[in-house]
Amino acid sequence: MFKKLLLAVATLIATMGFAFAQVDVNKADQAALDSVKGIGPAKSKLIIDERTKGGDFKDWADFEKRVKGIGAKNSLKLSSAGLQVNGQSKAGAEMAKPAAAKGAKPSANAKAKPMADAAKPAVTAVAAKPGVVKK
Repeated sequence: MFKKLLLAVATLIATMGFAFAQVDVNKADQAALDSVKGIGPAKSKLIIDERTKGGDFKDWADFEKRVKGIGAKNSLKLSSAGLQVNGQSKAGAEMAKPAAAKGAKPSANAKAKPMADAAKPAVTAVAAKPGVVKK
């Protein structure tokens, strides 16, 4: 019974995590903006101040133009981390990868190489008696 309850709670938490993954810059409060990887308290304050002063952001170009420190490269990263402008992700942004893939940067021309070495048995040193040859 306890395992079933624990599984239900874990499923609920995982579902909630996916539900809050996308954050719209025009609707989010400071805490929601802070939850996006790449946005800290200072940047979220800048975003909210600019949104308050100049109204909602129309699109990604408007967002990049009005918020200091957000350029094309940075906006791609933020979009990949779940930030949206008017419900839209930035064109060309990759969706966030699973935690296991973080840090791995495969090249664009990378080809899968067979793992021939893994199939070979490990060579170990064997103490042989003098005069005995093993093949």
